[in-house]
Amino acid sequence: MSLEEDALALAKVELFANVAPRRLKLLALASSRVLFEGGQALCVQGQEGDEAFILISGEADVSIKSANGVAVVARLKPNDVVGELAILRDMPRNATVTAVTDVATLRIGKQDFLNLLKEFPEVSIEVMRALAERLVRTTTELANSRAAAKSEN
Repeated sequence: MSLEEDALALAKVELFANVAPRRLKLLALASSRVLFEGGQALCVQGQEGDEAFILISGEADVSIKSANGVAVVARLKPNDVVGELAILRDMPRNATVTAVTDVATLRIGKQDFLNLLKEFPEVSIEVMRALAERLVRTTTELANSRAAAKSEN
């Protein structure tokens, strides 16, 4: 795909909705296309994370391994971003992401992602909003799970 098509794909991502088109072209220039076949891992829980992926097409499952086994906690679709937490926390990945179908992504390296956040405060705000929404959703799911477990006992 062309630089223009990649920039248009980035414009569809909620995190980058308020970024000027010319800035999206710079981000597209700094990113690279990576394709994954169904069943292939985009990232693996416990491994170091130095890149984020934006899904352009296809679907992927987010799973977490715990003492109770492996649980799929989310299904990613086009325009979703994955891997930004490992970059922001500077820690190993907290989940495994596996392509359910063939998946096309834009890969953004750690330094390019961090530079984007420094240069464009509007992107930093959107990242914070997205993380806050995830936290609220996770907290609600945890509360519901605990309530269900108590009612079973």
